Parts: sequence; C-alpha cells; structure tokens
Amino acid sequence: MSKHSADASEGVQRSVHSAYDDPGTPEEMTRRTFMANATLVIGGVIGLGLAIPIVGSLLPSSKTTKGNWSPLTADELKQLQAATAKPVKLTFQLKAKDSYLPEQSSEEYVWGIKVDPAKFEAKRPNLFKKGSTAAVDGYDAVNLDFVIFSPICPHLGCRFAWNDGADKFECPCHGSQFALDGEHLAGPAPRGLDPLPLREQSGAAEIMWIRYKSTVPDRIVISYTS
Repeated sequence: MSKHSADASEGVQRSVHSAYDDPGTPEEMTRRTFMANATLVIGGVIGLGLAIPIVGSLLPSSKTTKGNWSPLTADELKQLQAATAKPVKLTFQLKAKDSYLPEQSSEEYVWGIKVDPAKFEAKRPNLFKKGSTAAVDGYDAVNLDFVIFSPICPHLGCRFAWNDGADKFECPCHGSQFALDGEHLAGPAPRGLDPLPLREQSGAAEIMWIRYKSTVPDRIVISYTS
C-alpha cells in the first residue's frame, strides 16, 4: 500500500466517531441529565416503598408486648376454689406467641392461695403502693379473692416448693423462705413472692405468666414466657 493510500485510510478512520463521542447540544445534555436524575429519584421512591413494609414485618408487633392469657381447666379452678389454709399447685398449658413463630404451648405451674383481700394487703403493703417499683404493674395482686404466685424464687430463679410440715414456701437452692402470703421470711431473696395476673373470662379463670428479674428488690418484667 502506498503512503498516500495509508494516509487516506487513516483519515477515514479518524473521521468515524461513535454516537457516544458526541455530547450533543446543550438542550440534549440537559434532557439526559434530567432523565438520569429522575430515574434515580423514582428508583429511590420505589425502594423506600418496598423497604417500609419489609422492615415493619420484621419488627415485633406492639400487641405482643404483653403476655398471653392461659386458661385453667375446670378441675384446676375447682381446686383453687376449694383452697383454705394451704396453697394449691396449679399445672396448666402456658400459651406463648413469638413475633416470628406461631403460637406454642408448654406445661407450667403456679401456686394459688385463697385470701382475705384486706388482710393480704396489710401483710404485703408494698404490692399495692401505686408508683412503687416493688408494686405489681398494671394489674391487681388479688383477683376473685385469690392470689397466684409465680413459682420462680426472686433470689436466683430457682423453683421453690411448699413445705407442709413447716407451713411455708422454701427454696431448695439457697434456703430462702416465704410465708403462705408470699412474705419474705428468711434467706437471700431480695423480696417476697411475685403475684401473677388472674382474671375471669367467659366463666373461665385465666392466668398471665410474667417472669420478673431476680436478685433485685424491684419488680422488673423481663419476659412473658417461661
């Protein structure tokens, strides 16, 4: 190939431009910039619209901040109603629902006693002081003339039991002792026994399970499951 032909060929190649090499007129540039920005904005709005329900579905519902009510059987209610000067151990199916799982049930038990409301309040006045950190929060300690005690010792979370011979509740772990009304008598427990909510609903008695923080004199809710 001659030098002249090579120069001509190079000239042709230099004269071929890609469409992307041409920035276009100022109006075209402005239009492209606008379309790019609009695409980003629309994409952001769509992404936000999708993110809100997704994130919301992962957050626990405010309706699950309280525990579930678990019914006593008719026989358990009869046991409680027949109680006199001794506590009754009530075994029931504890219903619990996690924010992400279906409702589940597990066997639990509580202690129930029959009381004279006025006498019980005189023995356990701290349970009735509104605004006190030692009081029960959001429910009455005495319901239907009964008190339901959590079986969890307020010391370190062991399970106490009723000693019929000694006529008191005793914790086998560290020796804490409690009267029939739950008053702290001896041992390292920082407070008396913890009452649980009890209610009558459509002719049936129902219990709400609450787990309080151990080792402290205040009643601080840490869980509504066992």
